[in-house]
Amino acid sequence: MSLGFEQAGFDVAAAVEYDPVHAAVHEFNFPNCATICRSVANIDAAYVRRESRIGAASVDVVFGGAPCQGFSMIGKRALDDPRNSLVHHFVRLVVDLKAKYFVFENVRGLTVGRHRRFLEEIIEEFRKNSYSVIESYRVLNATSFGVPQDRQRLFLIGSRRGLALPKYPTQTHLAPNRKKEQPTLMIYEKTPTVMDALSDLPEADHYDELLERDWVKAPFRKPSDYARPLRDGSEDASDLSVPRAFDNKLLTSSLRTVHTPLSMKRFAQTKHGEIEPVSRFHKLDPNGVCNTIRAGTASDHGAFTSPRPIHPFSPRCITVREAARLHSYPDWFRMHVTKWHGFRQVGNSVPPLLARAVAGSVIDALGVKPRRVTEPLNLGDTSLLEMDMSQAARRYGVRADVIPKRTRLNGNHADA
Repeated sequence: MSLGFEQAGFDVAAAVEYDPVHAAVHEFNFPNCATICRSVANIDAAYVRRESRIGAASVDVVFGGAPCQGFSMIGKRALDDPRNSLVHHFVRLVVDLKAKYFVFENVRGLTVGRHRRFLEEIIEEFRKNSYSVIESYRVLNATSFGVPQDRQRLFLIGSRRGLALPKYPTQTHLAPNRKKEQPTLMIYEKTPTVMDALSDLPEADHYDELLERDWVKAPFRKPSDYARPLRDGSEDASDLSVPRAFDNKLLTSSLRTVHTPLSMKRFAQTKHGEIEPVSRFHKLDPNGVCNTIRAGTASDHGAFTSPRPIHPFSPRCITVREAARLHSYPDWFRMHVTKWHGFRQVGNSVPPLLARAVAGSVIDALGVKPRRVTEPLNLGDTSLLEMDMSQAARRYGVRADVIPKRTRLNGNHADA
């Protein structure tokens, strides 16, 4: 979300992240943004303004997502359920910061069944606090905005009363076997494929260095139209993000996974687009789009790794960089050096191109024309990508057990 909003022309001034490891990675990628490693339950608007360069300036938009877990309290508001307190605090911070606009992102399941009651409570809470909300809220699929991944997310968009409400972004791409979201007279681009995302990347298994570290200098092949701007930022006039100083000959976030010969044989024998029966991993179809990349569970919920897709041509799981490409991250954007944290950071995030489309609608409502910045920005120190929980916690002055320790359990798919 931070990257997508920056690409649309916003200056992302502050980010709140509870997990110190993830906060450190955000700080690396956004060195000019104040990364606040705190629970939103323990901070207020004054704290955010003080700990960032916002100061007394007006806030154009607050955006983010919060876990929604409590839906079973019969006779009580779901918003009062302690498990949903983060949503309550999201609303509180939007109101206290007097943000002109807000974007609330969450799972599509919030729109169906009893969960809709909770969504309606959120909308009512905003209305009680002088915010208007687009009543016909929508679930957007990343494939509709040029991302080669079938990923559907709810976006709830609103404005301070009296301001023009944004409109949801218009679909720009059409994936195979996808229904058109707009009238048939619209002309769509073809959604990029898995191979559009991956074909120029060096083969990770050719580099022994990637058994010990997550980067190597390697030759890249000719990129597709989709991959070219992710390599070097060229030919993407709609990307208004600050360019990052980056050696585009580096293959990063690519620590290898060592599979058993038997696993590799099963992976090779699995047909494109089908599920390998033992690992339950999905083998990517090079001419299709990726299935939804999931994050797995946090350390306090068993530390299970979600099944990672199988590469369409190599008998292995995809790397974090390959997952990032399928998510529309540029190559300068780096994840944590470990596969576990790296995949969680990709799987928990909104694809930048999807976030950019939503953010662009807010820019249009604001009626501003963002200024393009050409001076490259240096990324943070790479030590931020290597921190364990204790090191990251010390950096941000929080307890090392703020996130309960990771426990490996049987059924973890990391090395299948």
